[in-house]
Amino acid sequence: MMETISLMGQGFINAFEPLNFILMCAATALGITIGCLPGLSAAMGVALLLPVTFGMNPATGLIVLGGIYCGAIFGGSISAILIHTPGTPASAATALDGYALTKKGKAAKALAVAVFASFCGGLLSCISLYFFSPFLAELAMQFKSPEYFWLSIFGLTIIAGVSSKSLLKGFISGVIGLLISTIGMDPMEGVERFMMGQDSLYSGVNVTCALIGLFSMSQVLILAEAKIAERAKAASFTGSLLLSRQEIKRLSPTITRSWIIGNILGILPGAGATIACFMGYNEARRFSHHKEEFGKGSIEGVAGSEAANNAVTGGSLIPTLTLGIPGESVTAVLMGGLIIHGLQPGPELFSTYAGMTYTFFAGFVLVQFAMLIIGLLGCRVFAQVSRLSDSILIPSIFILCVVGSFAIHNSFDDVILMFIFGIVGYFVRKFDLNAAAIVLGLILGPIGENGLRRSLYLSDGDPMVLFSTPLCWMLIVLCVLGIMSPWLMSKWEKHVEERAK
Repeated sequence: MMETISLMGQGFINAFEPLNFILMCAATALGITIGCLPGLSAAMGVALLLPVTFGMNPATGLIVLGGIYCGAIFGGSISAILIHTPGTPASAATALDGYALTKKGKAAKALAVAVFASFCGGLLSCISLYFFSPFLAELAMQFKSPEYFWLSIFGLTIIAGVSSKSLLKGFISGVIGLLISTIGMDPMEGVERFMMGQDSLYSGVNVTCALIGLFSMSQVLILAEAKIAERAKAASFTGSLLLSRQEIKRLSPTITRSWIIGNILGILPGAGATIACFMGYNEARRFSHHKEEFGKGSIEGVAGSEAANNAVTGGSLIPTLTLGIPGESVTAVLMGGLIIHGLQPGPELFSTYAGMTYTFFAGFVLVQFAMLIIGLLGCRVFAQVSRLSDSILIPSIFILCVVGSFAIHNSFDDVILMFIFGIVGYFVRKFDLNAAAIVLGLILGPIGENGLRRSLYLSDGDPMVLFSTPLCWMLIVLCVLGIMSPWLMSKWEKHVEERAK
């Protein structure tokens, strides 16, 4: 216990280092900017800026990515409130009452509620991040090769199924990622697999190139094929962005409820911030003493949505860091960043690399305060950012994609690979498949393959080794639930959305 407290304290000391603090604030501001822009997403922002973190200390790099993640989730509320266009899907429910408040001339009040609720939801989610992560990490220490095989299967079934809302499309997305993961040298035999004579594929497909192509370049292609249109004019607003004591007291029960909802949905792999925002909004209306205000401009509606979607951020990191099972698409990209820095999610992050992990945790706490301050001071500036036309966004994102992919190894081969994945990502979007499931297949494929082959090798080919421990059976049950989850979650989300309207 004392050792954990010591690590937590040292983590805050490291996070407050000038470089970490400055980069954290800059990343949070950048994340809010990305979130403000309709059509962009938190996953895209993290993927686009991932190459920038290569030269950084791993803890610093993770703090930067965490700042972009949290900032983008909150930033989506600004455009949702001011132009009735959610910057990210996670702010869809915020637009229901946020824009209604804007039409009443209370845009400043709506933004103040969004900032405060986002801060509280994100900060409270850090509690579970600190206290649940070590427990799950200790459980993961009991995993051997058979357990890692089933763990990889569980990750694929949950994310591929839930994110696509279709078992078939989720299965196709996951299989595409698994097939891509087989490119490179065989880890057991040392022979070439599907390299097509390209030495650059010796270590397999570069995960960063895949991330940039699937999440960022594909968005450029989607934006480029549509007619260039100017954004709607953001509503001007005056007044204070601070809440009164009475308003804070009124919103506290809603924020607490939404924190619990968002945290649980964040820990459950695949649920994500989009479902959380509607769940938070729905429960805020259910328990409100002012139900007549909902749909016409309720501050509780804004708080319920924003606290829930920001509470997902800390919760989704728990399975990502401890088990290597990302909670949603953004944490799938973050997991790719960990691997690129030579860190494997699991028990080692809380033993060998405990100092780095707790520095990241402390940075994640400070990101919430940075988001609060930057959000309050910069809302008027970010409101204008939300008006940026696609004619500016398209070339800007294109240049960042090319420069970012080239910077990985200073190789044009990586740029070509990024373009290939950009085209793949374009068709993935067109056919309503799921890019996050492909990334998971790419990341979890080698883990599952090594677990299966090593298990069979050590047991002289006896497949019963895969069913030999209670943990194996526990993971098998979770896999079955994962396969059923698309149907269960689609029913749940449909019900929640209907209740929220």
